[in-house]
Amino acid sequence: MENKERLRLLLRSASALLDAMRYSAATASGEAANIGRYTSYRTFARKYNLLVKAAVPFLADPTILGLYDLAKLKRSGELTWTDQKEVFDQVYSDLALLKSLLEGEIGFAEDEAQNLRDFIQGNLRRAVFGTPEKELEVQNAIEALIVGRGMAKGTDYDREAGRVKTSGKESIPDFIFPRLNLSLEVKLSNSSDKLRAIIDEVNSDIRAYGTRYKRQFYIIYDIGTIRDEAEFKRGLEDAFGVSVLIVKH
Repeated sequence: MENKERLRLLLRSASALLDAMRYSAATASGEAANIGRYTSYRTFARKYNLLVKAAVPFLADPTILGLYDLAKLKRSGELTWTDQKEVFDQVYSDLALLKSLLEGEIGFAEDEAQNLRDFIQGNLRRAVFGTPEKELEVQNAIEALIVGRGMAKGTDYDREAGRVKTSGKESIPDFIFPRLNLSLEVKLSNSSDKLRAIIDEVNSDIRAYGTRYKRQFYIIYDIGTIRDEAEFKRGLEDAFGVSVLIVKH
């Protein structure tokens, strides 16, 4: 098995373990909820240790990762629930760090950003009903698609967030994807005048968002105004990390 595929498997395992920890902490209920909420910290620490040991040979710099000495880690009956929570939270934090390292090693953000682009390109036209009159309609269609893809608002993406201030001007991307360090901006081109304005808007956004986001994604939903896509994109995609997608109505 290639190293990259091994890393992908480890990443999926780390993600699953984080999900299990969140579920474990969220399902306790009743008056004694806190007492039983974090008692599984030793189990999660042991599984974290196994993942780290498996990942170390594939990581460029694993020195920031530590292991838990289970022989010295007290059992739940010897700790108060607040002490249990402290250990539980530390394991969760270390596991999140491991996941981040794995993502960086396999180029997770680049792969996912490209997958997102391909997904929107293949599905947006079908998700837009009728002829849109406002950009909001296209934005709503995109949000419906990414939610349907399993993304959660506030975690995987956010909307009208991530303000950027440059030269006294404040800009707000239509969507941001924090884990991908990606901003997504939607434009609706339905007239020649609007098309000219879009070019100026995108150039301005590229300069602003480039100060904060490593990747920028511009979706131009075109209603019969762009004849030469290559000519339209020329110059816009020269900036590093900028991708322009034209979707024809």
